[in-house]
Amino acid sequence: MEKLTYKKVHNRFKLNGTHFNGKELYQRAFVFIKEGEEHEKALGNFILEWFDEKDFIEITTSGTTGTPKVIRLQKDAMVNSALATGDFFKLEPGNKALHCLPIQYIAGKMMLVRAFILGLELDYVAPSSNPLAGNETVYQFGAMVPLQVQYALGQLQQIKTIIIGGAKINTVLAAALKEIPVAVYETYGMTETITHIAAKLVQETAFTVLPGITISTDNRGCLLIDAPRVCGEQLVTNDMVELVNEKQFIWLGRFDNVINSGGVKLFPEQLEEKLAAVIPHRFYVIGKEDETLGEKLVLVIESEPYPIDNAIFDFLGKFEKPKEIIFVPAFKVTDTGKVKRRDTIQ
Repeated sequence: MEKLTYKKVHNRFKLNGTHFNGKELYQRAFVFIKEGEEHEKALGNFILEWFDEKDFIEITTSGTTGTPKVIRLQKDAMVNSALATGDFFKLEPGNKALHCLPIQYIAGKMMLVRAFILGLELDYVAPSSNPLAGNETVYQFGAMVPLQVQYALGQLQQIKTIIIGGAKINTVLAAALKEIPVAVYETYGMTETITHIAAKLVQETAFTVLPGITISTDNRGCLLIDAPRVCGEQLVTNDMVELVNEKQFIWLGRFDNVINSGGVKLFPEQLEEKLAAVIPHRFYVIGKEDETLGEKLVLVIESEPYPIDNAIFDFLGKFEKPKEIIFVPAFKVTDTGKVKRRDTIQ
């Protein structure tokens, strides 16, 4: 059997309705760069990078596990990631897939890699807030960020299996997704792990890891990831988790976000899920230094100031109730839309 390498394009692969082998795809890249729109130029540049003589690509991390930095990802490891995704989601050659993510980030790159490694028929469209607008095609597989899912909610039944990443799914959106009769997965991963290493249906609480992944926790209760096929060394995260078994974990929150208020550990992400029902604006909670409690819980709302009746917090526990409310005109965010919590209130 011929060894599967990163330069081997599956004979069932299609891009926007046309069959391409590796040589043809490489040649088409120059057309994308010369004649295409901005997103197509980016696609062309990535194709050229994929088929060049280097066995790696360089990409900037999102900063999920620390300060953003440029790292090298082995192309063979990206192939292994694609195979694991295909295995986990039972993708087959000839399945139709939608690519609507920016190609400059790892999630966008991997949608293309999955397509030509697994033999998917890929529709590549310009990244937009509603990638299904005007599109009636039925897909077996697609990947989106929460904002896109929100705008495409009425058409999501066109995609049989949807993976969502890039940011946390809020409570309101999660509730709406549970009513849609397709398989909607929230994913867990980062640039260093070449996108997701685990996924869970929105109806479930525990993430299940992909094939070839081993998990454990350190003395902080943070997730440790061993993924030898995609990552050369054990990855130490700042994500606090509860291990269900050797293949499943429940995500609790970020270690660096945990608030210690009067000796009680508060996970902002869990509190924010509860508060989503009573705060009509974008918001988050954070710890602020306090002489009595060590840290007090502060609610930060993206809005002009407005009166809030403290009775709306009566359903929360004693330590879960905000001790201070701060209004800010606009949150500071990363390039991928994640809120910079500390920077915003500073």
